[in-house]
Parts: sequence; C-alpha cells; structure tokens
Amino acid sequence: MVRLGEIRIINSQLLTGVIAALGLMANFGLVGDVRAQEAHGDHGHHHAAFESDRLHVRVDGEPGPGVREIILIPGLSSSPEIWQGTVDHLAEAPRGEGWRIHRIHIQGFAGAPAEGNAEGPVAAPVAEEIARYIAENELDRPVVVGHSMGGTIGMMLAARHPDAIGKLMVVDMIPFMGAMFGGPGATVESVTPIADQVYAGMANSPPADYQAAAATTVTGMVNNDQARPAVLADTAASDQRVSSAAYRELIVTDLTPELARITVSTEVLYVKFNDARMTAEITDSIYQGAFATLPGVKLKRIDDSAHFIMLDQAAAFHAALDAFVAE
Repeated sequence: MVRLGEIRIINSQLLTGVIAALGLMANFGLVGDVRAQEAHGDHGHHHAAFESDRLHVRVDGEPGPGVREIILIPGLSSSPEIWQGTVDHLAEAPRGEGWRIHRIHIQGFAGAPAEGNAEGPVAAPVAEEIARYIAENELDRPVVVGHSMGGTIGMMLAARHPDAIGKLMVVDMIPFMGAMFGGPGATVESVTPIADQVYAGMANSPPADYQAAAATTVTGMVNNDQARPAVLADTAASDQRVSSAAYRELIVTDLTPELARITVSTEVLYVKFNDARMTAEITDSIYQGAFATLPGVKLKRIDDSAHFIMLDQAAAFHAALDAFVAE
C-alpha cells in the first residue's frame, strides 16, 4: 500500500492547483456582495432563518411526509451554485421521496462578507455551526455531502457530532492533506512551517501573480468548459485572506485519529491525480491508506474527471449519490 507521505511527486500539482483555485480572488475589483453571486439565477430557494457570522444557508424544497434532509457543503472559495445540478437532480425524485436541500455558503467565499471568518480557522468553526444549524432546525439525521474542504467539514461533523447526521459522502478529499506536503512520517507539527509559508505566499501575493497562475492551471481543476467560468467567478469573488487561512488550516488538520469515531455510513468519491506518473492503482492505494481507520468506508473512483466531479461527471456523480442514499 502506498503511503501518502511517500507520494512527493504530487506536491507541485496540489500547490499549483490551489493557486489556480485562488488565482482571481485577489483581484479586489471583482469582489462583490453575496447578492451579486446569487444573481446567477433564481432557482426558487430561500435563506434559512439562522443567525451565524460563519455561514448562511440556502434551502430548496419544503418539509413534509417522506421528505428527507440533505446538506451540501462546497469547497474552498466555492459557492452553493456548484451544487445546482445536484439540486435539480434531487428535485426529480418521485413524489413522496423528495428532498429538502440545505446548501451551505461559507462567509468569505464567493461574494459573502468575511464576518466571523475574517481571522483564524474556518473549517472547524463552520462544522460546529452546521451542527448547531441541524440541532436548532431539528433536522432528522440529514445526509451530508461535502466537496474538497466541504469534505473535511463533513468529516469533522461526523466525527465530532456522530448523532447529528445520517450519512456522509466525501467528494475528492483526504483526512490529512498535510501528508502531501511533509513526506514520510509527516505530522501536524512537521508541516506547520510549510503551511505558514504557503499561507504567507497566498495571502500576500500580488493580484497579477494569482491571475497568471489561475490562467495556466485552473483547466486542470474543472474539465467542463461550460462550468469553469462560474468556478473562476466564485474564486474571484472570495476574500483572499479567508481563503488563504482556510487552506493553511486544511494543511495542518489531521482527521486520521478521528475517523474511528465516525459511525455513519460513509462513501468517498475521488479522481485519479492529474499527473501522468500517478496511475489509477496508485491513487486507489493512497485513498485506501488514508481511510484505513474508518470502518466500513466505501471508496469509489470516478474516472475521466478533475476535482469538481459533480461538474465534470454529473451523471456518474448523481448515480453514485442515488445509490448511496438508497442503501
């Protein structure tokens, strides 16, 4: 089995990938109010009456007999709009088998003011706020689906509030991203100086540098040509320091010791690393090792996709989600 720390060759891909994701956000002339982001289109959602300086929640659908609850958490610098195809798909469920969908919008991302996320960690406080949202709204063990950083938040939620949710799907994320930076035997302590360097470079980089990196590397994150501009728009409208701090937090967060606390059914969807030297088999082995301490986890590779699986391979993603929630 391949250990994460031994795959040093993917470090540069991961670093350039995140720079691409954050590339346009430093262009402060493009940062706008959250209402501008939501002007992508009126899909009939409303905002939950939930007071938080860490997040706000879009809700699609109404409660009722046979209606289940699902929470969709986007990743770093992403907006709830990345889930629109999934929302549309879930809306097609037969009568009596419908969904009420709760899409998380993290403050500081995609046009939302930074508020409580302006300083310090982002993912962990957001996970706690989602737990509070579930409790205050009396959601009955919702399904949680998290992409990338949203997957980290989902794992935190499942491990630290095991009775709050019913199922967890993690989309293209591992429990300890820092292992990709620190080499064999990496620990939170050993990768912290690296994380600090990454944060400083991201938070203080001139806008032109971010834009240049985004222009050359973002293609590797979203294969879907039609979906890519929206992803770029979300990153452009994200707060530079919030996104930088959140990425630093991901590097120094090791959830591996907490995986055994996750008792709900869990599935991880992932893609082959975008590096010719990284075969599908090596990628499979990395994920198997990363989640080895999570009992009963189901791992499923989605081929011919980049990081945003729900945009690049929507049909495969929806089929996997349908099968997972039906189990």
